Amino acid sequence: MLELIDVSFKVSSDEGEKEILKNINLKIDDRFVAITGPNGGGKSTLAKVIAGIYPVTSGKIIFNGTDITNMSITDRAKLGISFAFQQPVRFKGLTVRDLITLASGKQISVSDACAYLSEVGLCARDYIDREINASLSGGELKRIEIAMIMARGTQLSVFDEPEAGIDLWSFNNLIRVFQKMHDQTNGSIMIISHQEKILDIADKIVVVANGEVKSYGKKDEILPELLHRQSAGFGCVKL
Repeated sequence: MLELIDVSFKVSSDEGEKEILKNINLKIDDRFVAITGPNGGGKSTLAKVIAGIYPVTSGKIIFNGTDITNMSITDRAKLGISFAFQQPVRFKGLTVRDLITLASGKQISVSDACAYLSEVGLCARDYIDREINASLSGGELKRIEIAMIMARGTQLSVFDEPEAGIDLWSFNNLIRVFQKMHDQTNGSIMIISHQEKILDIADKIVVVANGEVKSYGKKDEILPELLHRQSAGFGCVKL
């Protein structure tokens, strides 16, 4: 279980300090949680604070009973937290097989590596020896990144707007992959997204705006209100 207790995050600028997150209190122990809200509301910052990319200004973060507030991103990863960026990193010279093997933390067979690619809808024969370079599309990279996270088998997988920068075909394939992850995961998945299709497969939805948690509850309680606000021109959900 992940728990945030009075978590705040501030940045300094020429105009003084700006508070991006304001006393966030949140408990996450469901299989699939979606975090949504308006642009600039603090969603991605919240994800990066959880992963350890940004240090909290105040408050505590507890993961499975361990205080990880001052832990590095590496130590959090060792405890079982994965983070997938909006734009996956390209590693010149490394192959898809290399990345999946590194992610698993052990020597795995080619057939095992291929199995992870098949899980995300990629033909292993066509991808296993491909380099992680500009020849791969955004959708391909994101599915490979998901395969890496599946190979790690982490207890908490955080995805920051996985739909960003990909075409509709790739997006629909990502939805199918996340649906499969939802059915098979033994841990928790957290996705930052505006997309209704992603929100619709979540167990719970967190709405973050102005650096605060505005609402948090079961999908059937939160999503209808978000869609109503969208139809009225005030919401943040993309249909």
